[in-house]
Amino acid sequence: MKCSLDHGAMKWNGVNGMTKIFHNARLENGKLVDLHVSDNHIDYITELDKFSSISNDGIDLCGWLVLPGMAEPHAHLDKALTAESVPNPAGDLSGAIEAWISATARGEITYEDTVRRAAEAMRLLASKGVTAVRTHVNVILGSRALEAVHEAKRLVQGLIDVQIVALTINPMTGEEGKDHRLALEKAIETGVDLVGGCPHLDPDPSTLIKDALDIAEDAGLGVDLHVDEMLDESVLTLHDLAKQVMDRGFDKPVTASHCVTLGMQSLKKQKEVAADVAKANIAVLPLPQTNLFLQARGIATATPRALTAIKALKEAGVLVAAGADNVQDPFNLVGRSDPLETASLLVLAAHETPEIAYKMVSTDARKAMNLEIADLSPGSLADFIAIDAPSVRGAIADAPMSRKVFKSGVLISSSIQTTEMSPEGL
Repeated sequence: MKCSLDHGAMKWNGVNGMTKIFHNARLENGKLVDLHVSDNHIDYITELDKFSSISNDGIDLCGWLVLPGMAEPHAHLDKALTAESVPNPAGDLSGAIEAWISATARGEITYEDTVRRAAEAMRLLASKGVTAVRTHVNVILGSRALEAVHEAKRLVQGLIDVQIVALTINPMTGEEGKDHRLALEKAIETGVDLVGGCPHLDPDPSTLIKDALDIAEDAGLGVDLHVDEMLDESVLTLHDLAKQVMDRGFDKPVTASHCVTLGMQSLKKQKEVAADVAKANIAVLPLPQTNLFLQARGIATATPRALTAIKALKEAGVLVAAGADNVQDPFNLVGRSDPLETASLLVLAAHETPEIAYKMVSTDARKAMNLEIADLSPGSLADFIAIDAPSVRGAIADAPMSRKVFKSGVLISSSIQTTEMSPEGL
């Protein structure tokens, strides 16, 4: 169906007390409805027997599928869109790290370029239906990457909500980690939302976890750690993290990203660890795009999928959401800045249903980020996407660009996909 959704939408600013009607929305269950939005939230929903007439200041959604807005809970916007300039010939994690360190040392990663790329990456996410992103940013003494991402955040203010994680550099422990610990302190002074790090890559993983929790507790921040991003089944720092969080009663949000080695454990061990992760109230983020790209390159047979034990975690009651991680950089050469791509991989590689996969990149992703609920229910934040697709499965399969993205009830992005076929040969 041809549909123009622009009339009046951009002009409405969601003034308190004003009600906006989004006519003819098709919900996931197939019902045709009008959405009534007031004070940036879904006020109520009216079911329809047929297409409704358009009110003077209403917006016609033309029967398009309306879904909760998506979120990207794990990104690296300081690295985004550098695949051409920072090649990774090895293709694995160590090759990506080395490529990035070398490019930084050569002065190729400038402040201005980081601002430009990070802002572009945020706009790309918003255009696809993402209204919130959490980005990890490398914090190194002398680096201005954190400042650059803050500047990019200011440039897109109102378009997308941004959380920043201070991603520390290893080693963080011992005498050799002194400068890196100082860099983290300075990052917190500059302004971050969470403390990050990679305990499994540190000489003393347990101490890194302890220090990260100590520092976060003192600063009143949550923690989001890269955990067990490898295939070595002897490494399982996720369990240590869960035990430390429980033992100290850490009451701020904790997220564990990757957790690949949990998927390499026996079912008994998976269940044991998952139970403690649930007790510790840790959210887990599998990142299928980057892990499928980086991991298992040297394994010729019975190649693991490099995903965490999603089923065991969910059965234990753990909140499991999903993100893309890197986009078009040495850590992931491809990526469309579209969570529907992540959802597709969850269907293919993790055997999730399309409906669950979409939930993992939308409402569950927002929960993992401790954001306000935006699930299209009355009272929820009016962050949603209208997409020209017949179903959630169809949206994930085709990823059509015909989308209208609304943040707090305001249209922030509009894309119409058109195709013209040559009449020759018909």
